[in-house]
Amino acid sequence: MTERRFEKRLLCAQLVRVEWTIGSERFRTSEAVLEDISAVGGCVQVDTPIPLGAPVELLIDTERGSPARYRGQSCYCAFRDFGYFVGIRFSDTNLWNRATVAPEHLLSLDFFGQDTHPAQL
Repeated sequence: MTERRFEKRLLCAQLVRVEWTIGSERFRTSEAVLEDISAVGGCVQVDTPIPLGAPVELLIDTERGSPARYRGQSCYCAFRDFGYFVGIRFSDTNLWNRATVAPEHLLSLDFFGQDTHPAQL
């Protein structure tokens, strides 16, 4: 599989909430595991598929009490082993920054000497 990302991703493992809409009226919400994150997007694991292009909001708890919110849209959804892995591309005005919120257990993929997702190893 050819890597298409231009931003370095950081692996993480944190429970988050994902909200999305299907069409103009069906609002959905789900607990998820944040698998990786970069300035422009992230990957979450959820129990149900999220349609491609769906408006998505990723909510990450912070020490301040109110969650950090990252809006974007789903750019892929693939079932692997025991859940759906959904890529979220953040909007250009809502990019992630480690100084704003740092998910638990951040690990640079550079540690492994490559920039591939562990599922692709």
